[in-house]
Amino acid sequence: MAAVAILGATHSAAFAEPTETTPVEETVLQSGPSEEAEGDGFGPAPDEEELEALPTPGKPGTDGTNADYCGPTKHIYKPNKNLGQVHVAVGATQANYNGTSRTARSWFKSETGGEVGVTVSGEVKVSANVVVAEVEAKYGVDLSAKLTAKVGNEIQVDTPPKKTTYGKFGVWRMKNTGTSYTAYSNCTTSPKKTGTTFTPWFVGWNLWER
Repeated sequence: MAAVAILGATHSAAFAEPTETTPVEETVLQSGPSEEAEGDGFGPAPDEEELEALPTPGKPGTDGTNADYCGPTKHIYKPNKNLGQVHVAVGATQANYNGTSRTARSWFKSETGGEVGVTVSGEVKVSANVVVAEVEAKYGVDLSAKLTAKVGNEIQVDTPPKKTTYGKFGVWRMKNTGTSYTAYSNCTTSPKKTGTTFTPWFVGWNLWER
């Protein structure tokens, strides 16, 4: 799937028209939407000020040392498993039904914009920048703490006879499970927690047909 950013408009638009010309782009659509199942327990990654407000334990832990000072407090996240990419829609789903006997060209255009950031499960106590840096290093990808889906992004795709093509515009994010903990300046560490993170990867469309 390809998307071209063109700034403009203010309302969602979708059009379908019969065509016998060569498609601009050959696109194989999936049979259903790629949804992001992000229920209760997920929220924006905390910022550094919120993390610094966390209490520091009063005595060294079993996996620390007995030194009086071990360095600045660090909030650590280590990704364990890549669960693929999931889509966050910005704006309503668009759809075209082709009731003709010929292939039609559907044209989807985004007219709602918005910003999508890193979200984490409640047990992950690290900032968005830490999540981005660790996941990038683990998998060799380029991610962002935030991405903006802009108004005016459009895509054209063929809709077969008697089929409906659906489109959602937004941000694709990488989903990971990982381990989160805090290493304190007095050489103690918090209990390690396993959680899930969603990190912005790229802006684009999620298309499918039925």
